[in-house]
Amino acid sequence: MDVDRSTIRESQYDAVVIGAGPAGMFAANEMSSSGMNVLVVDMGENIDKRECPIDSIQHCTHCTPCDIMCGVGGAGTYSDGTLNLRPDIGGNLTEYTGDHRTSWDLVEYVDRIFLECGATEKLYSPAESDIEDLKRRAASVGARFIEIRQRHIGSDNAPEVITRFKNRLDEQGVDFLLNTRVDDLIIENSICKGIVLSGGDCINVKYTLLAPGRIGGDWVNQLVDRHSIKARYAGIDIGVRVEVPAIIMDPVTKINRDPKFHIQTRKYDDFVRTFCTNDHGFVVKEEYEGFIATNGHSLHSRMSENTNFAFLVHVELTEPIENTIKYARSVAKLATTIGGGKPVLQRMGDLRRGRRSTSSRLERNSVINTLKEVTPGDISMAMPHRIVMDIIEGLEILDRIIPGVASDSTLLYAPEVKFYSMKIHVDRNMQTDIRNLFAAGDGAGLSRDIVNAAATGVLAGRGILNIENR
Repeated sequence: MDVDRSTIRESQYDAVVIGAGPAGMFAANEMSSSGMNVLVVDMGENIDKRECPIDSIQHCTHCTPCDIMCGVGGAGTYSDGTLNLRPDIGGNLTEYTGDHRTSWDLVEYVDRIFLECGATEKLYSPAESDIEDLKRRAASVGARFIEIRQRHIGSDNAPEVITRFKNRLDEQGVDFLLNTRVDDLIIENSICKGIVLSGGDCINVKYTLLAPGRIGGDWVNQLVDRHSIKARYAGIDIGVRVEVPAIIMDPVTKINRDPKFHIQTRKYDDFVRTFCTNDHGFVVKEEYEGFIATNGHSLHSRMSENTNFAFLVHVELTEPIENTIKYARSVAKLATTIGGGKPVLQRMGDLRRGRRSTSSRLERNSVINTLKEVTPGDISMAMPHRIVMDIIEGLEILDRIIPGVASDSTLLYAPEVKFYSMKIHVDRNMQTDIRNLFAAGDGAGLSRDIVNAAATGVLAGRGILNIENR
């Protein structure tokens, strides 16, 4: 149930979970179902109070914290709600389980809980002949198509599923302390003994789980530096949100709702991929601290005439600069500056010809942008040359698999940035090198999607139970 910090008593809880997203909720489910007293702390609202003003007034009011990114259910609650049912998409679970079969079992376990909470039973599992055709077409141009079983909850249905999951946790005795920031960890002699809330209140517990979600990445990095937690910088993905007529993508999305194409560019030998396809969906704006970015939604109740997807270039840095997060933030901040606080929107044809898109060109364009709060401009002014070249080359390769994707009228929104926090070092119990401090999910750099985040939460919950029951 939801609690107030004034009602929390000393030694009331066995474990505290920082973050009420998939990783945090699934970890709490594991621990509470085995009798542990668990407190989940999140700086956002409960699911029924999360509401973005942009839905009604069509522009961002810069809420702090952002209801799209924070609160019960995490950022995935208002994403497309696609469950990618593979242990090697959105992370690599075998890295933590040590066994491929165990990783698949974990994915099936997460899927089963979503089903119990009301996720649609419809499973997108394409016919083998269709898969072979897509793989053949991709291979013919030097790309790869990744086969994935998928379950689509939908941005409009996800809140109901999360509500049922939250009710389940309430019934199991899990307490939620919401609208509350965690300032620090209590660490003494390399042992974590609890957390410090904003305002200075302390909660002392035996076990602490870091699972703040992607928006908490910067905060986790600060903790890593402050407490010398063992971690390393991971790669990041920078690119654009692509929007095309749905009819262009329909032959592929009918086979796989969220198709994954992997491309290695010829010029720079960089890895480029499609991600988060929203069939007949909508492009949306996301607010981060200091910059904006784009994302996509797909609804069961409302459809557009367009389909959008992220097209991302993977970036790894080596010495002397290894801080990929700082690099990605600088790119995103420049794009935000160029766009005047709005995403930059450009037609593919204009990008090819080295000219900016204008309002008049967009008005004449055959593809109508679903996100209206944009600035017509030139993406090449906002993003590094190498990344722009990778995007152009990658889309032209993709166009040979899906004709029309790289037409002059295709719309490109920038920036689309996927931050992966510093990857915290964990053992098989998901315990860090700080005793009794565990980590899971996107904010700890250990996952990159809903299913993998939830699975790392399960592993962390079970890891805590393993140590508790020794």
